[in-house]
Amino acid sequence: MKSSRLLLIGVAVVSGTAAFYLMSGREPPPAPVVQQAAPPPPADTVDVLVAAAELPLGQTLKPADLRWQPWPKGAAGDGFLQRSAVPTALEDTTGSIVRSPFLAGEPMRREKLIKANGSGFLSAILPSGMRAVAISIDARGSNTAGGFILPNDRVDVLRTYRDEEASRTGNSDVQLSETLLTNIRVLAVGQTVQERNGERVVTGDTATLELTPAQTEVITLAQKVGQLSLALRSLADASQAAPDPVDRKAEAGLTVVRYGVSKQMPRR
Repeated sequence: MKSSRLLLIGVAVVSGTAAFYLMSGREPPPAPVVQQAAPPPPADTVDVLVAAAELPLGQTLKPADLRWQPWPKGAAGDGFLQRSAVPTALEDTTGSIVRSPFLAGEPMRREKLIKANGSGFLSAILPSGMRAVAISIDARGSNTAGGFILPNDRVDVLRTYRDEEASRTGNSDVQLSETLLTNIRVLAVGQTVQERNGERVVTGDTATLELTPAQTEVITLAQKVGQLSLALRSLADASQAAPDPVDRKAEAGLTVVRYGVSKQMPRR
């Protein structure tokens, strides 16, 4: 082997050994610095009185039904009961009657509660100026949409009666039906004023309706001279305006719908 080639091989071996030695003795590169985000500032909260569990319509509140819960201050509405503003709200609310159902954790509102002050529940939830009137119904549901009418549903009230004059003229039994009232709220069916846990209530022998004083007179008279039936209305009609408690037009007369033809009838 030529001496020049041996010299090149020796230089290569020495260079490689030196490079290996230098690389093996080098310190590892430093670990990358991780920038940690600063923790967010604590949220500004207030204590709000909420329902500790689901509260159905008509329930009388007990201390166990209520609790204080932190609530974002910016999301606390004016109608919420806040501990900073009303420290005794829990004690003051105990004993109230629920006018509208609450979900668990839902903030309590005064407009959805009422103090009975020794009165019965129905008189406590009845709006000012309105009357509660019970009408007789068939317990089998034959005149109440098959028994599917529940409290807080909206119904039309129909009267079926015998037309004496037409019966005499035609020598036959003539029966007529007319719509007396529309969009009437059902307060109770039998002794039940709510639907519990999604279960349908048992149909009773009476249905209690929310009426104006003038409508009360119409219904009372209609029960004496005919049979009343309730027709269930769609939920889409619930947004229609409720009748005025002092509706002067209703006091002046009654619109009767017979065979699709409207006719104004004077009050008797």
